[in-house]
Amino acid sequence: MEDTTIEFQTKTGVQMPELRRVKAEGRDFPYLYFPMLEETGIVKHCFTTRMGGVSQGCFESLNLSFTRGDDREAVKENFRRVSLALGTDYENFVFTDQTHTANVRRVGRKDAGKGLVRKRDYSDIDGLITNEPGLALSAFYADCVPLYFVDPKRRAVGLSHSGWRGTVRRMGRETLLAMKREFQTEPEDVLCAVGPSICQSCYEISEDVAAEFQREFPGHENELLQDKGNGKYQLDLWRANEIVLLEAGVRQEHLAVTSLCTCCNHKLLFSHRASHGKRGNLGAFICLK
Repeated sequence: MEDTTIEFQTKTGVQMPELRRVKAEGRDFPYLYFPMLEETGIVKHCFTTRMGGVSQGCFESLNLSFTRGDDREAVKENFRRVSLALGTDYENFVFTDQTHTANVRRVGRKDAGKGLVRKRDYSDIDGLITNEPGLALSAFYADCVPLYFVDPKRRAVGLSHSGWRGTVRRMGRETLLAMKREFQTEPEDVLCAVGPSICQSCYEISEDVAAEFQREFPGHENELLQDKGNGKYQLDLWRANEIVLLEAGVRQEHLAVTSLCTCCNHKLLFSHRASHGKRGNLGAFICLK
């Protein structure tokens, strides 16, 4: 993929993630980040683009999935480049095991490398939390919603994967509850970001999925769902996750909601919908300094 000026199509939102280019071994490596999280001074984080890697074909170029048919050595090299750009060791990544649950796991130093250089000894985990510096919490996306959590008061972080199933199960709330249980985190202290993912105009769902959101989000149906007729609806995952986090106690001024759609920008971000499943994975990463 030619490394040219990146121009994103955006939708109206609360905060646009910003693009940064860093040099890693003399190569230009672009990634997205939220200024609000960075300004805490206690975390490193990023959301990758398709650019800066070595994968070929439909995986071009920074694919971060080992399970979609890409060359394994290419994916390893892609992770090595992410580690350089993020300023962390290759063996410090800790992976989710995403199955669209609302399960959250606390990880520590003993979990370093799980998913990348060591086998995971857990399954069905869509969210990770830690209060140990240096661990790079890692989750993967190609339209679903990344959720970032930073508690500056107790120096703890979280990262969660929230597709429609995770959202209707209130993954954001479950992550905050796990941080409260493990670290005594109070939601009003937490800074959160709803990361790049599919926008409402690109995300068509069926009537049965719409019915689940109508049950879980009473009073918000008109905000979240646009009836397209013939049993089809357009779902706003950005707003749904915003509601989840606000109702869980996060302050509005502590919440950044993306305006960047993966499907609208499928040439620069992997999108399952836009590619009809022929694609790689983007990565979200966060670690305490």
